[in-house]
Amino acid sequence: MNELLKKLQNIEQRIGCLTHIKNTDEWGNLSVFQTDCEELKNRRYDLESKEFADRIKKLDASIQFLEQRCEEDLTAMERVRIVRNPLRFSFKDILENVYEDYTELGGQGEFNIDPAMVVAKANIVRRIKKKPYTASVMVIGQEVGHGEEFRNGGSCKPWGNEKALRYMKVAETEGIPIHFYIFTPGSYPVEEYPGAAQQIARNLYAMTKLRVPMISVISEGGSGGAEAIGLSDFRLMFSHGYYSVISPEGAAAIEGRVREGEKVPPALIETCANRLHITAADNLKLGTIDRIIQEPPLGAKSDDFSFFARVRSEIIRATDEVVLKTKSVRGFRSYEVKRKKAEHPEQAPQIDIPWDLNPSETKRLLILRSKKYRAMGKDGFGGEILPAENIFKSLQATVEKLYYTFRYDVLKGHQKQVKKALKEMTGEGSVLVKRLTDPFVSAYNSIVHKDKTRVGKASSLPPQAVISSVVSGPDPLELTDTYTSPLANEDRTVSCPNAEKHGCEDLWVPDLYGEFAGVCQKCGHHFPLEHQWYLKNIFDPDSIRAFNSDVYSKNPLKYEGLDERLQLARSKTGLGCANLTFHARVMDIQVVVSMLIADFRNGTVGTAEGEKFVQACELAKRKKRPLLAYVHTTGGIRIQEGTLGVTQMPKCTMAVREYIDAGGLYIVVYDNNSYAGPVASFLGCSPYQFAIRSCNIGFAGPRVIRETTGMDIPPDYHKSRSALRRGHIQGVWDRRDFRRNLYKALQTMGSPSLYYR
Repeated sequence: MNELLKKLQNIEQRIGCLTHIKNTDEWGNLSVFQTDCEELKNRRYDLESKEFADRIKKLDASIQFLEQRCEEDLTAMERVRIVRNPLRFSFKDILENVYEDYTELGGQGEFNIDPAMVVAKANIVRRIKKKPYTASVMVIGQEVGHGEEFRNGGSCKPWGNEKALRYMKVAETEGIPIHFYIFTPGSYPVEEYPGAAQQIARNLYAMTKLRVPMISVISEGGSGGAEAIGLSDFRLMFSHGYYSVISPEGAAAIEGRVREGEKVPPALIETCANRLHITAADNLKLGTIDRIIQEPPLGAKSDDFSFFARVRSEIIRATDEVVLKTKSVRGFRSYEVKRKKAEHPEQAPQIDIPWDLNPSETKRLLILRSKKYRAMGKDGFGGEILPAENIFKSLQATVEKLYYTFRYDVLKGHQKQVKKALKEMTGEGSVLVKRLTDPFVSAYNSIVHKDKTRVGKASSLPPQAVISSVVSGPDPLELTDTYTSPLANEDRTVSCPNAEKHGCEDLWVPDLYGEFAGVCQKCGHHFPLEHQWYLKNIFDPDSIRAFNSDVYSKNPLKYEGLDERLQLARSKTGLGCANLTFHARVMDIQVVVSMLIADFRNGTVGTAEGEKFVQACELAKRKKRPLLAYVHTTGGIRIQEGTLGVTQMPKCTMAVREYIDAGGLYIVVYDNNSYAGPVASFLGCSPYQFAIRSCNIGFAGPRVIRETTGMDIPPDYHKSRSALRRGHIQGVWDRRDFRRNLYKALQTMGSPSLYYR
């Protein structure tokens, strides 16, 4: 009887799972089956054992049939519900069942830096020629817990991501692989130091060049929270998991323009989940993951031990494949790995592949990682060029690289060495001459009597006129009146938002957007200005030359309505995407500029914007020029491009890291509103970040913070001064001093490898 009751409880649990997945108990008469279970429990002592067993068997067969039906036509949103099921396996279940032994680091349970982020040093057993071998790995992942509220549902706070980064570096020091397991709906949006966006950016920046193999496995991958530990050499994904730029509910709220406090229509949530292409099969097709780990029907539970054996095999296989690609001699082993994968996909290859890398293998690992992310999203934007033109551009880039390397690395390097040698010789010679001439100078001074009286009289004479070396004329760093904002054409007045606090008077629009450059003369509040104002007032006249204008945004996911919105943005701005890249000069210093523009889809970043930014980094690196990222506005990653947009975060951060490592100067200037993915990646990783006064900088807006954390934030929570106080940026600039401050930064920052140093 006890066994039959356990079976009945199991059936009830399965009915509950189906109800959770379908979000209703009407599908498949689940409510009727639930009633049957209740009836059987109540009559368990009234029925004969055989009849009781037969009815349970019949009920089990019916539920099994429904499970098969459900598995066959799972929708994207139903997969999301599977991931969110409390009975689904968690990261701690993987630690317990995939790894032989582990030690949790950084605290345990509630007594942890951040209980949502779990880090462990673990051993995993590999079998080579039927003999067990133990390998040491660092395992990092988000823990949702089974009803443990202190885990925060896997949403990590900034200090949790910082803990993960700290132990990544420990793994790098020890030379052991890192296994990441992603179980997060997104990062916890708080700005307190180290800051949600800034810490994710630091993680990505460091992970681009970690000198150990990294494997990531995705169960629930929510945007920036997933990317905080998602950059890796090989990306696996569970078959019933999801990986998305935003939650389906969040996308539906944006698409439906749902006001705060209103309920999002369930049908719209389902539609957005399908449009975003969030499933494992979708992401494999898009190229954002490398392989899928199959789960049992309707997802794995914490007691599916055969599933954990499969996970162990897949994680070992992935690590072997990454390491093997770095080996100089690998032909036979590569063939054997592929053969084993084809014949026995559920088993890990039993081949001797040491996971420790020598310096040359490490270098190859980093090159392969860079190529992997450089190729991500290559089909997501327009502007394809002909093969002949592609060959010409590649040849041009090669010639440019050779020319600038010879000019600035070889010739300039030799010149610096010669100058340094001459300085050393001059310094030595001056000391020698001084030692030789000192006795004669002393003798001369003792013999010759100085006429102090004449000196005194001479000193009392009126000073002679000093010829100034400063060229008369206007200051070239001051703003000019060559451009007037179209906003200045309106004959009306506006009120400053700080009028009540500072007593600001109403401002006449022609003066405000003309002479005052959009700045309140009383309190200094900066009103938004169009991006053309900056093009005309920051850079030298006639110095702007755009490049890569042929790259344009398109609709890679065939997201309904996006084509019309993109066409409207093109008509409004005359641009192909939100990122305008160009060459310019500031007081004759040549710079490469990437500008995210508000008028094109609110400055959101997709594959086209990411591609143009990467090309700007590569060009600046090749020509030894400073790189300026001016953020007129960015609303984050373009959600309509799904994970193709999300992967621009690691892709662009990789380009920034390679540019900075080559000695480049990367300056970021924020204006208006700058939020989400770009700030949490390729913008937030700059060592030199500045903000225009009155702008907002952060990971998430006030509404998202309220809905996620329940906190009401103060009005200045995202203001530039608050970001400066937290250490997220290095300075706040007045718009009128932008050109002057930028020139000063170009003169004082950066390495000697820049072309003008």
